[in-house]
Amino acid sequence: MARLDDSARALYRSEMAAAAATTKPDERWRHLERAHIVSQPDPWLHTCNHVAMFRFAVGQHDRREAIGQVVRIVVAAPGSLTGRYPEGNTGRVGAGLMTPMPIPDDIAATLVA
Repeated sequence: MARLDDSARALYRSEMAAAAATTKPDERWRHLERAHIVSQPDPWLHTCNHVAMFRFAVGQHDRREAIGQVVRIVVAAPGSLTGRYPEGNTGRVGAGLMTPMPIPDDIAATLVA
């Protein structure tokens, strides 16, 4: 199982805090997506991120996203534990469950460091 180092955990916490602090839905999703990319190797953080996405989707009355997040909550920890997750995936329903995506440069630099 891959572990996150301290700098990756700090980036995750920073993105989750930024998501919680903003009142703009698009900004909140952006921060949650970035936190998702960072969290994927860690079963607990990965699952917590999808729970946060689920809660936000419910608050936005986005039924499709909320249902998609329930599926992702169920598979997040096993995917992290087995290393079977699509790197760079933003974790949203529109991204597809197993579609790899490019990792933003600043996040990639933190994950490699």
